[in-house]
Amino acid sequence: MERRTMTSISTAVGVRKVFVDTSGWYAIASADDRYQDIALLCYRELIEEGAHLVTSDYVLDEALTRLRYDFGHRVAVSFWEQIEQARLKNLLTLLRVDEEVWQTALDLFRRYDDQRFSFTDCTSFALTQARGLQEVFAFDEHFRIFGLIMNPS
Repeated sequence: MERRTMTSISTAVGVRKVFVDTSGWYAIASADDRYQDIALLCYRELIEEGAHLVTSDYVLDEALTRLRYDFGHRVAVSFWEQIEQARLKNLLTLLRVDEEVWQTALDLFRRYDDQRFSFTDCTSFALTQARGLQEVFAFDEHFRIFGLIMNPS
């Protein structure tokens, strides 16, 4: 019988773990987003394949804020309810930016003066590095520039 161990984000070793960026969430939630069709298809495939999704409080802050400004309170709240359902079903882990991640992100933000990385991007880079995550569900090319595998590619 195969022995399964647990990682720090409470998913079995060998399970595909994918960090979800604001651009991925926004494309899923926004009927006006040019990537929505491919985003919904990719999201469904990840879930069907048993991938475990990971995101951060900063990413969700950014997504909720953009959805609220672009489409209103109802759309933002509906999005949050979908996030909560994914968490309750153990499909999604929410990571929090702590002091260590903040400092790493600030170092990355300072170091990459030749790139247009947002500070939230840098927190995502810090979290993916700290958790050993290599794949990101995103439409933001900054993740590819940073060396992460983007899905959809």
